[in-house]
Amino acid sequence: MHVAEIYLEDWRNIAKINFQPYTAINIFIGRNAQGKTNILEAINFASLLRSRAGKESELIRWSQGTAIIRIKYFKAGVSHELAIEISAERRRRILLDANPIRPRELIGKFTSVFFSPEDLFMFKGSPIVRRKFLDAQISQATPIYFMNLLKYNRLVEQRNILLKKIRDKSSNATELDLWDEQLAFAAEKILSKRLSSVYKLNFLANSIQQKISGHDENLSVVYDMRGLDSEENLAENFFKLLRTRRADDVRNGLTSRGPHRDDLKFFVNGRELKLYGSQGQLRTATLALKLSELQFLKSETGEYPLLLLDDVMSELDANRREMLLEFLCREKIQTLITATDRAYFPSRSFGKFFSVEAGELIE
Repeated sequence: MHVAEIYLEDWRNIAKINFQPYTAINIFIGRNAQGKTNILEAINFASLLRSRAGKESELIRWSQGTAIIRIKYFKAGVSHELAIEISAERRRRILLDANPIRPRELIGKFTSVFFSPEDLFMFKGSPIVRRKFLDAQISQATPIYFMNLLKYNRLVEQRNILLKKIRDKSSNATELDLWDEQLAFAAEKILSKRLSSVYKLNFLANSIQQKISGHDENLSVVYDMRGLDSEENLAENFFKLLRTRRADDVRNGLTSRGPHRDDLKFFVNGRELKLYGSQGQLRTATLALKLSELQFLKSETGEYPLLLLDDVMSELDANRREMLLEFLCREKIQTLITATDRAYFPSRSFGKFFSVEAGELIE
């Protein structure tokens, strides 16, 4: 995939910018709080409709009524234009090639991988962070997975409502049988895709980890199905697990097992990163995981996604920075990088520099 033009209007502190990214590495230099991250956040929002904001209205520049993202890009050699308008007073509008689409139809149309210093805490953070990482990756590669995930989450919500009614004696426990059967079949679709994706991710991430560490470290990525010991007969075994957990679920009013509770675990040389990883190992594993995400999406879609690196150069040592830049140049991955200092980039690095100051872009 190749991005030809990016237009932002009234997004965060950006009044208006319009630029044509270089086909390789684009480097945005500026002091903190000038708007560098806002540029990357807008582009990532166009992929997954996610942001750091609590409300979408917070994405709109102060005192303005709407924010606009417009991106022209090529995918599989075909030109597309994606436009998103966020309003404080009405629902967002999404247009793909001038045709309105629903938010769930956007997933997989414009793909990107976002890497920020916050990702360094993914290994030690909540399981929901790791599930979101995995779900975003699979959804961009296989949009039907995203639809299946929405269906599964709705079933969990509906089952939880019924559990509370049973606990309050306003419904009968036998009503759970039908819901549990539906949930088991929905869970099987999620689990089978996650397991196959983690298998591929494990191979890719370990290969990169070995290269970065000088073949001193092996990285293992393991999908943790809480309560399920076998990858066979997933629907049948998950249905049995729901029956086993039924009394506890009714008492708590929550579905305690399933893909919405599972986790990813990471090991370096057999030791779990979350518990025993050093800072160096965490940085290396994070970089390996993000680069493997790029390769995973390429293997699934045939093209690299757009890579967005937000101030990660300051978190990597000189060797890792050099390895990363060499990899991006060698693989010809279109990349947008933010940084506060040009010194992070050797003179031989292949890229184009932009300056960002007070929400304005200077080429």
